[in-house]
Amino acid sequence: MDYRNFVREVQDFPKHGMAFCDISPLLADARAFSEAIDAMAEPVHTLQSTHVMGLESRGFIFGSALAQKLGLGFVPARKPGRLPGDTFHEDYTNTVGEVNALEIHQDAFKPGDRVLIVDDVLATGATAAAARMLIERTGAQPMALTLFIEMDHLPGREKLSGLPVFSVLRY
Repeated sequence: MDYRNFVREVQDFPKHGMAFCDISPLLADARAFSEAIDAMAEPVHTLQSTHVMGLESRGFIFGSALAQKLGLGFVPARKPGRLPGDTFHEDYTNTVGEVNALEIHQDAFKPGDRVLIVDDVLATGATAAAARMLIERTGAQPMALTLFIEMDHLPGREKLSGLPVFSVLRY
């Protein structure tokens, strides 16, 4: 399947000079979305992961579907202040240069858990690197990052050295 037919490129969003990959057309097509989830699952199904961690917010969409397909629990990595209880917090600088952060519950994982990180797009790798740090702070092991789109002209993979990265579509 040519997944590019299901991604709308929006110029000058979220900032002038940037291009945004809108996955709304993919999500609106049940067959294409199902096949995308299958493609994301294929390289990671043998990793013996125990959990999927989806990154806010579009990573929730792919992550929950992937967790269901793989028969794993799902843990959301949220923006600050959106989770009740005690959390771990990790700051990062996003693609547009803004300081952002992710949080997970401190009891989201336990030592020995094997966590698959899921997101929609890999650009600079800052969000996924923050997710990796959060997993490691719980004593769990980050297994891989699987995602739908990888912006291969940006240094995302470099920031995730040592973590396997699997993408369905590369721009």
